[in-house]
Amino acid sequence: MPPYAKVTCVLLSIVIIVYGLNILQDTLVPLIFAVLFAAILFPLCRRLERWGMPRVGAITICILLAIAVLYGLIYLISIQIGNFTAEVPRLLKRGNQLLDQLQRYADQTLHVDPKRIVAEARKYFASSLQNAGTILTSTLLATTNTLSTIALLPLFIFFFLLYRDFFKSFFYKVIGQTRRTKVDAIFGQIYTVVKDYLVGLVLVIAVVAVLNTVGLLILGVEYAIFFGLFGAFMILIPYVGIAIGSVLPALFTLGTNPNPLVALGVVGIFLFVQVLEGNFITPYIVGSKVSINPLAAIIVLIMWGQLWGLTGLILALPLTAILKVIFDSIEDLKPYGFLLGEAEKPRPPIRNIQELTEQLPERVRRIGQANVKK
Repeated sequence: MPPYAKVTCVLLSIVIIVYGLNILQDTLVPLIFAVLFAAILFPLCRRLERWGMPRVGAITICILLAIAVLYGLIYLISIQIGNFTAEVPRLLKRGNQLLDQLQRYADQTLHVDPKRIVAEARKYFASSLQNAGTILTSTLLATTNTLSTIALLPLFIFFFLLYRDFFKSFFYKVIGQTRRTKVDAIFGQIYTVVKDYLVGLVLVIAVVAVLNTVGLLILGVEYAIFFGLFGAFMILIPYVGIAIGSVLPALFTLGTNPNPLVALGVVGIFLFVQVLEGNFITPYIVGSKVSINPLAAIIVLIMWGQLWGLTGLILALPLTAILKVIFDSIEDLKPYGFLLGEAEKPRPPIRNIQELTEQLPERVRRIGQANVKK
């Protein structure tokens, strides 16, 4: 094919794929999450099978354990949220005080008529009531879809673990019988990348939760453990998650503490933890398991975020890491895998034959190690 025909086919394929991903979001997102959870449960399931337990029983036990852990986390969060109800009168009182102070400031400094402020507030409240029906309907629909998706996740996970050999045989038939070792190597690399990324992410969340909680306890913020865990789980949104997670504890502190500097200190702690997480914690714990350079990571985060919203931000890095493994395994796509990966350090120029002779054994050794890994 001539070059212009190849470019046209590639562009059309990209448009069709992106359009399909957008249309099939409600179907693909739970399937992808089910694959990731299945990858987490696979080691335990395989261990139970090696102990002589039937595959169906091992999968059932793994899923029940996962549900129990999630239920425990939800129960602890619900207890903390239930305790917030006792703080509602105090928050309302503090909010009314802040509104009064703001009204006096606007009247004295900006010379804004208080009656005008009240009229605008009533106008805004009336428009909110008019739109309440639409908002409630959309919220109920979104909640129903989310609950139905969550209900299907255990079923998807069960069948992914049950038919894992069946899916591997399918790829054998698609690619060909003579390339089974390459298929096994690709699946092994994908599983390793996903497992290491998820395990590293859990460790990062735990470390960030401890740092957030300690900082909030030092400031004397109430419900420090809950807010610390909340900010840590917001790390699922890369780069800006912890900063977003600081908004709720800062507003709560502003409503319960008369000193506004404490709320500012809460924001400062979360931002400091975010700097530590982005520059030291995540690189040290996760390391080069994902092997995506920062520029490519930012670009794919924006693209997946525009495509699938919040779920796209959460899935952007693991999906891109899987694509990089596939690109690195296909000869024609290796340049794109190289573009996604970490930039290589330039080699120093060889000035004479003596330096070439000294560097030759080391280069031969590196080439041999690279071939062994392949």
